[in-house]
Amino acid sequence: MDLTSVYKQDYNSYPICQVPPCLPCETREISSAKMNTKSTYKDDYMLWNEPKTELIRPDHGYRPSEAKFDHRTVAQDEYFFRGPVETQSFKPPNLSQKSKAPLENMTDYRVNYVLRPLEKRYVHQYEKYKPSEAPFNGLTTNKISYKGLAGEPAKLAKPYQPKLLHDPFFSSTEFQEKYKPWPQPPIFTKEPVEYVPPVEKMDLHTTTQLHYRHLNGKPAKVCLPLAQHKISTEPFNTSSTMKEDYKPWMCKRVKPITHAPELTFPNKPVDYLTTFRTHYLPQPLTLTKSYKPPWPGPRPHIPLGAKTIYATSYTPKGIVRCLASYKNPPGYIFEGTNADGHKLYVPASEEECLQGCH
Repeated sequence: MDLTSVYKQDYNSYPICQVPPCLPCETREISSAKMNTKSTYKDDYMLWNEPKTELIRPDHGYRPSEAKFDHRTVAQDEYFFRGPVETQSFKPPNLSQKSKAPLENMTDYRVNYVLRPLEKRYVHQYEKYKPSEAPFNGLTTNKISYKGLAGEPAKLAKPYQPKLLHDPFFSSTEFQEKYKPWPQPPIFTKEPVEYVPPVEKMDLHTTTQLHYRHLNGKPAKVCLPLAQHKISTEPFNTSSTMKEDYKPWMCKRVKPITHAPELTFPNKPVDYLTTFRTHYLPQPLTLTKSYKPPWPGPRPHIPLGAKTIYATSYTPKGIVRCLASYKNPPGYIFEGTNADGHKLYVPASEEECLQGCH
């Protein structure tokens, strides 16, 4: 294999042309004025010489009570048990008296029920099967009622699509031109054999109907002897191999090892003072000097300029049609077709090619 492709054989290299940039050069306007290093915060912020306001909240620190806590609530101290309250019952008295006579188990159903004699049960008798004596012709309802009718074949309902006169794309490809279909012999078709129904009469009896007979006998008895189980009258022994070989050990429960408490709690009450409260020293306020320049006044409302570099330098160009859509592209001369079927075009003059490169 020479590892050459159609692209390497038919591709002609052209000189590389550098395209000039279409955008204008960027212009920057550098101001020569001195930069003001003062920030907006220093310009607008003015320090007020006012004293610091004192807190309105009174400084009442929490002081726990020194009295002993008895774990009693306000409800336990002020609630007194008054005892049960006697209420008057407004329930009406029960004037109905229960009868002491024994209850009779005779109901209306038992008194008025009349026994009816049962009718004889209907037993359905099955008819004996008799095979049909008519010959079996093998025809179904579909074969009798639906038969093929001779007629013309259906016409194609697809609308006619005319071919385009100027097709920008070629209908033939390299594969279709190089690889032609092989001539194939006609397909051999065998005519079906005409079905001839048999003349003889069909026997509808099966092997089961001919050879199977109902036997008026009894079911066979089992010839195996019955298993004789020996019933033991000795008391049940509850000991097993596990109980005999693994006896429980006589051991005492070990008490947990507990160490004496090392932490001792003081008897004095907690003073609720933190490290911050004990070591914090208030410092005087430091006043910082403001370097913000004075406010120059309100700025004038000048409208923004609508002209930009793109709006002043952009020149619109017309829409150029693609050369592949032409049957004969303008500015090129048809040279010929190579072995692979590709059309080759050459520019009309070499001067136009050189001008386009520069």
